[in-house]
Amino acid sequence: MYQLDAPNYFYCLALLPLVWFSFLLVRRWKKKTQKTFASLPLLNALSPNRSFFKPGLKLLLISFAIVLMVIGLVNPKIGTQLETVKREGVDIVFAIDVSKSMLAEDIAPNRLEKSKRLVSAILNQLASDRVGIVAYAAQAIPQLPITTDYGAAKMFLQALNTEMLSSQGTALDSAIDLSGTFFDDEDQTNRVLFLISDGEDHSDDAANAAERAADIGIKIFTLGVGTEEGGPIPIKNKGVIDSYKKDFEGEVVITKKNPIVLAQIAEATGGAYQDGNNTQEVLDFVSQTLKDMDKKEFEAKKFVSYKDRFQPFLLGSLFFLILELFLFETKTRWIQKLDLFNENE
Repeated sequence: MYQLDAPNYFYCLALLPLVWFSFLLVRRWKKKTQKTFASLPLLNALSPNRSFFKPGLKLLLISFAIVLMVIGLVNPKIGTQLETVKREGVDIVFAIDVSKSMLAEDIAPNRLEKSKRLVSAILNQLASDRVGIVAYAAQAIPQLPITTDYGAAKMFLQALNTEMLSSQGTALDSAIDLSGTFFDDEDQTNRVLFLISDGEDHSDDAANAAERAADIGIKIFTLGVGTEEGGPIPIKNKGVIDSYKKDFEGEVVITKKNPIVLAQIAEATGGAYQDGNNTQEVLDFVSQTLKDMDKKEFEAKKFVSYKDRFQPFLLGSLFFLILELFLFETKTRWIQKLDLFNENE
């Protein structure tokens, strides 16, 4: 396991193209200037020991020195001690609706982005709970298995979009059933599923799926995003609204939040429904919900000791710089003695 102490220094690698470009400009200027004083055969006769290979080699050494110096400044740290840490928490799965109706902009910026911001805010206030992520539309697909890595959770969260599933619609039952497979700890007394959706359900089995979840000890808490007045589903071209989704009769589709369906699903498992339009209210709801639950102790392995590893990179950079200083732009005698091109005959 490793960490980068100052990754911003990687931007210094942009100096390399500048160095190479400067080298080519200087070399071109030298050739042009030399031609004004003497022809190439005469120059070769006047300076027979001049090397055409060494300048390129010196440039390569300088490039290596810059790369190693930048890596040294970034200061990679290597984990040297793996320790088992005991934590207490509950297992949480976030099932997020990525159907086309989540593009409706009746809640800013749209329902899907609002959902992602809600989950990100919830992750920020978690301490030691394990989390997983499921995305669903007409079917559900796993995104992140149960983990304590909140950084990875946020990365997968930001990647969610309405194009990741070709089949459209909203199958809440698929999301519930798939989420149930995420809970791999049979001793976990509290299993929590946060179902984030606008409540539009195109399946008929959501109630049965909720009962199946309740049978294996899962509590479902539903968060509804959008408004009951609803809004059209925009079709955008390069970020600009081109038109709105229409039905088979050519009428603009108005998608509305359905809190009744979401509340019924939650109640079937002993959970609760919460309007998701107000972020602070959601955070307070989640905080109180988790606070009232029994926490289970589990073990997680993590690196607790990191050591700096910048020294060999800086030493390597210094070595290449010194080597470049002592490398002259004349032919090397021992290579001349080899007479690789039979120049001495």
